[in-house]
Amino acid sequence: MTRAALLSLATAVPPHLLPQTEVVEAARALFGGRYAEFERMAAVFATAGIRTRRAVRPMSWYVEPRGWPERTEAYLEGAQALFVEAASLALARAGLAARAVDAVVTVSSTGIATPSLEARAHRRMGFRDDVSRTPVFGLGCAGGVSGLALAARLAEARPGSVVLFVTVELCTLAFRLDKLTKANIVATALFGDGAAACLLRAPQPRESDRRGLATVTGAGEHTWPETLDIMGWNVDPEGFDVIFARAIPPFAEKHLGPAIREILALNGLGAGDVSRFVCHPGGTKVVAALEKTLGLPSGALDHERAVLNEFGNMSAPTALFVLERVLAGGAPERMALAALGPGFTASSVILERVA
Repeated sequence: MTRAALLSLATAVPPHLLPQTEVVEAARALFGGRYAEFERMAAVFATAGIRTRRAVRPMSWYVEPRGWPERTEAYLEGAQALFVEAASLALARAGLAARAVDAVVTVSSTGIATPSLEARAHRRMGFRDDVSRTPVFGLGCAGGVSGLALAARLAEARPGSVVLFVTVELCTLAFRLDKLTKANIVATALFGDGAAACLLRAPQPRESDRRGLATVTGAGEHTWPETLDIMGWNVDPEGFDVIFARAIPPFAEKHLGPAIREILALNGLGAGDVSRFVCHPGGTKVVAALEKTLGLPSGALDHERAVLNEFGNMSAPTALFVLERVLAGGAPERMALAALGPGFTASSVILERVA
């Protein structure tokens, strides 16, 4: 079977810096006098492992009540800008023009856009008018991994074609002043905004094309259908309201390892065949749980912690921020990307170093 090559990878963040020390003080001013549990919950800002985050709006924007129209306006403007920035950089790194792209896969779950983001960015990017579009909503934190797997399958289905995968998430737009809940406080302490883009291409038959950062050699997913209440959105007149269950770290510790080993086995591999697991760092407790369930030494997921510290949890793009850092240090022989998202679903993509 012809395998898709990862030709390039790029990331992008919006301009507004949110230092965690300033966010906690703003949250205290907004929630402290209205929510009796706030001071007890405030410890999460210090224990989240986050120093800074990026946002599409300055902090002053978030301290005013916002509804669907304002959140959507911010999403459409900010997401398009990040789409163009990440996609343009990925194209430049691959040495390709936008007109070389045959298909675009766009993953985003933090806003609603119809027409979708790649259509809105079409002219700015310079895509051909016959480019194929596949927008995907609802994958949440697993979207960076699941979207990469989908883009690789599209590339493999048409060898020689170039597939652009872009994931953009503006998680900060889900900050809610009206929700006096533990989940909302945790989201306020964790969420950041960001985007990532990849170019993929499968060589044509008899073509000796070994370009790229790595080769996608396998993928898989595992869904637990009775876990719909663990992570996701509630939708109400003000916007998205986050669902964050306290069960996420223990669930990850108990279930992710077996699920990833099952996916590896379906691809003819064992955990010992993986040189580096590359994981979505949902939070410090989740990262620690991932190390335990995957049988890794404490501290092994160092790039995951570094990305979380600098950017927070950006949902779908975050795993690709980690992958970018792993590749920058020299691609390990075999990598297994892993993420958990709404469903509850574990997603994994296997990458091998280009010989």
